[in-house]
Amino acid sequence: MSGAGRHTSSYKQQTCDSRTDQRHERIQRRQVLAVHLLLPAVDVVDTLTVDPALLLIITGSVMFLITFLGCFGALRNATCLLKLFLGIVTVVLVLQIAAGVVGYVFTDMVMERTEKLMMKAIVRYREDQDLENAIDFIQKKFQCCGVETYRDWSQNVYFQCADTNPSVEACGVPFSCCTGLQNQTVLNTMCGYGAQTQDEASAAQLVFTVGCLERIVWWAKNNLLLVAGLTAGLLLLEICMVSLAAAQISWINKVRRHEQENSAGVRPERKDSYWYPAFADFDDE
Repeated sequence: MSGAGRHTSSYKQQTCDSRTDQRHERIQRRQVLAVHLLLPAVDVVDTLTVDPALLLIITGSVMFLITFLGCFGALRNATCLLKLFLGIVTVVLVLQIAAGVVGYVFTDMVMERTEKLMMKAIVRYREDQDLENAIDFIQKKFQCCGVETYRDWSQNVYFQCADTNPSVEACGVPFSCCTGLQNQTVLNTMCGYGAQTQDEASAAQLVFTVGCLERIVWWAKNNLLLVAGLTAGLLLLEICMVSLAAAQISWINKVRRHEQENSAGVRPERKDSYWYPAFADFDDE
């Protein structure tokens, strides 16, 4: 009896362990599936952030669509289009405010994410002409080089400082990192060659050694009033558009009720044949 009991107990333990392993395998499959589903979305966000041309095209198209809804709805007195325009602008306004609050609360996370995106842009340098021009402009404008230091350019395949790198730009930095560009009549695109092989003190005589992330944060802190003014101006403009759209919808509904009362049930020959200003007075008619 004792042997049979031990055999039964061992069989139950093996069955329990098998079920536990199967449960863990199902959980791992779900986690892998979730990762594979989220990776395309992350790649899309990174692509939009790193590719300036694609980002500008999509932003311009969305702005054109939203503006078209507002203008056409106001011209044709279409309350459905005006309500759609009002809803979209309100959502954009709320998202901007939420993004500002989240960025202020989770500053370290935002800085870490920004650093990763800037490093990814450095890796893609030379692959996209628009991105290359944007990076060169930022480095010349803020007098910086790389993300945190000029040696970040070793992450790029063309500037990688390795003995196996056959590129002529190996261990160098782009010309936009050079310090003497403003005094040059003829642009020297080879001024940053070999900068990574030098120590920071020696390299500082040829190129900027401070990272662009630090420079941009420093510029934002020193121009806090300008940044706050531009942000407040944009938010006030959006609030003004929301208010005007709401007022236009209210006055269109008021005019339609006024016409229905005057017509005494007679249907007008042509609907929406007049344009009604948002703040017109119809009580004197």
